[in-house]
Amino acid sequence: WRNAPVQKRLEHALIKGIVEYIDEDIEEARRNYPSPLDVIEGPLMDGMNVIGDLFAEGKMFLPQVVKSARVMKKAVAYLIPFIEEEKARKQDSRPAAKILLATVKGDVHDIGKNIVSVVLACNNFDVVDIGVMMPCERILDAAERENADVIGLSGLITPSLDEMVHVAQEMERRGMNIPLLIGGATTSRIHTAVKIAPVYSGPVVQVLDASRSVPAVNQLVTPSFREEFVRKLKTEQQSLRESHKSRSSAKKWLTLEEARKNHQALSWDTPDITAPRQPGITVLGDVSLDELRPYIDWTPFFSVWELHGRYPAILDDERYGKEAKALYNDANQLLERLSKAGSLQAKGVAGIFPANSQGDDIEIYSDENRNQAIAVLHTLRQQSRQPAGEPNRALSDYIAPASSTLKDYIGCFAVTSGHGLSEIMSGFARELDDYNRILVQALADRLAEAFAEMLHEKVRRELWGYAPDESFAPGELPEERYRGIRPAPGYPACPDHTEKPVIFNLLNAEAHTGITLTETFAMDPQASICGMYFAHSEAKYFVVGGISRDQVEDYAERKGMSVTEAEQWLAQNLNYTP
Repeated sequence: WRNAPVQKRLEHALIKGIVEYIDEDIEEARRNYPSPLDVIEGPLMDGMNVIGDLFAEGKMFLPQVVKSARVMKKAVAYLIPFIEEEKARKQDSRPAAKILLATVKGDVHDIGKNIVSVVLACNNFDVVDIGVMMPCERILDAAERENADVIGLSGLITPSLDEMVHVAQEMERRGMNIPLLIGGATTSRIHTAVKIAPVYSGPVVQVLDASRSVPAVNQLVTPSFREEFVRKLKTEQQSLRESHKSRSSAKKWLTLEEARKNHQALSWDTPDITAPRQPGITVLGDVSLDELRPYIDWTPFFSVWELHGRYPAILDDERYGKEAKALYNDANQLLERLSKAGSLQAKGVAGIFPANSQGDDIEIYSDENRNQAIAVLHTLRQQSRQPAGEPNRALSDYIAPASSTLKDYIGCFAVTSGHGLSEIMSGFARELDDYNRILVQALADRLAEAFAEMLHEKVRRELWGYAPDESFAPGELPEERYRGIRPAPGYPACPDHTEKPVIFNLLNAEAHTGITLTETFAMDPQASICGMYFAHSEAKYFVVGGISRDQVEDYAERKGMSVTEAEQWLAQNLNYTP
């Protein structure tokens, strides 16, 4: 391919993600074209259009697109000094539209936003990414200052959903009418239609993944497509609201008293309570990446890159296998580099404490005398009518009640593999290397989950020691066939993020791990996890789901907060409109 004309060489380099010859080929193209802008608008955009078409047709996959973006960025960077000399010509060439992206206030997660940013830029959109933890006012001021055509909001933790509603309300108050994109793992078409779209008269579109962002934005900013697209969107959202209302009214709910009567009644035999071998706090400082690697669950890693299938079968998948293998090899090579350099650090802490339940709360004691509660974890109970024979669960059901006189225990943990991540990502950004920037971010997330898995195993077998003979291989652990669970605040069994400070205070987690909590209780660094350990043999994960006002009032009283504040934190679980 090196003997082909320069236009074909550039197209080949873009499609294959080859950066080695880009400066040489761009210089040749610059000398052949009247203007450096003509190089961008000619062979480079021709190549990117081919990539866009292949991606849209499912013949090219996200890792390849991000590699192509790396080539494009390096090519444009080479041309920028020459373009600066022709600013007048630069003003003649406008991108398709300007998209402003931000992760909302209180949230530090941005891997999805970073991927969407790259994919949109690949399709000739002018992307302005203003970062993470952005307050509403800064987002909207930036959008007005940049004259943005579209605003894209990202967030992972559930409080971010309420912040997105707030941004939409403020856009309406300011009289804005530009499209609003909603993205992030906790977002959904239903939430967007029911909670966000009604408060903003402009178009509000939930974008499930990067591959769907381009067609959505194209239709929103193209006058000939926009009107029909928005009409269909609003019709669909109205239908979703009606079906949601119908389902909600049809669902049967128990009172809190009825739900508590149907709690999970467990037999508290001696084998289900094991005194910890190593009670109190155990600190794991500077855990090596090599120790964590065997515990990586690779399936979610491939999902981040929109390669769908279970590991290791995906490596031989007829459609995704070739690219999955290349991505897997790149990830492991980067892991080797990170491990040798010591640039990404992992730290963790776990603690096992005396505990008993008091109704739906879990009291944690200072010592075995159990006379003084040093903390209380508050749990929520399922209130939807369950199938015959099924209980209405709360996590407190898995801890022996104080009235039983049994001495039970609970564990807590906090882990991170994110120290040094920002600096590594910034280094790749300076090198215009989006591929490795996103790759290291995805790996850090997987390493945090691996750390949580490894530490849970250590707790079961050694620190708590209730399963000393457990013998699962690391690759079997994601199947969760072991005894015990580790639910985390913000997840279905414990949806309230305000329980995180209880865990952090018990563990002195900030001092031991360097993890901090934002104002909405997101963890920083972003590749961090905290949660609880329950050891009962019948403990299982469940979804709290919708809750009624009687439980919210009871919960607020137990936590010492107003009902309004409780409703704000539990907004995604309310089965009523406050």
